[in-house]
Amino acid sequence: MTVPRLAVTVDLVVLTVRGHRLCALMWRRDRDPYNGCWSLPGGFIQLDEDLPVAAARLMAERAGLADVRIHLEQLATYGYPDRDPRQRVVSVAYLGLAPDLPASSRAQVLWTPVDDLINRDHAAFDHRRILCDGVERARAKLEYTSLAAAFCPPEFTVAELRRVYEIVWGCPLDPRNFHRKVTGADRFLIPTGRTTTRDGGRPAQLYRRGDAEQLRPPMLRPRPDRAAAPQPLTHT
Repeated sequence: MTVPRLAVTVDLVVLTVRGHRLCALMWRRDRDPYNGCWSLPGGFIQLDEDLPVAAARLMAERAGLADVRIHLEQLATYGYPDRDPRQRVVSVAYLGLAPDLPASSRAQVLWTPVDDLINRDHAAFDHRRILCDGVERARAKLEYTSLAAAFCPPEFTVAELRRVYEIVWGCPLDPRNFHRKVTGADRFLIPTGRTTTRDGGRPAQLYRRGDAEQLRPPMLRPRPDRAAAPQPLTHT
């Protein structure tokens, strides 16, 4: 029996909040296949690499984000036969999240609003699908984990945290009820004892991320199918 040739790649869905929009880091391809199309940063793994090592290397080489503090987790594996026209390729996708990541020094690597990317058709390979999966993973994890704080600086206000939820979820949230929920969640936010006026108006309390990984109670996002029931973030 002939053993099929198989290549393995790592693709990176790197998300941040820039200019009050959820943005993804995109790579403009300059060769075939899909010359001129946008793609996710990534590449083939080396024979002596473990997957997390390959992801970290490609984060530096392709994404231009070496030595940057970033939350990185494995997203999913994509392996249907025709996803790459060159050969049989299995891709392991990673999701990276961090606050206000810097622009890349490489001209072909750009931060692009997620909504603009999802509405485009000229994506390389199956990268639009991978991007959509990464965005949905981020949105879902904000409901049940403390991951939203990964989009914030080390010290942040409740208003800054709320803007992260609003930008990632794509909907406005009631400020008072949001404040009650996040400050009432077990070990989610830790007061620093300091205040800031960078939001304008009265001094606002600064917080840092606590040690909770799971949110108790969860922060369920508003959805149309929940319209008949009180919404956790808007119920008064």
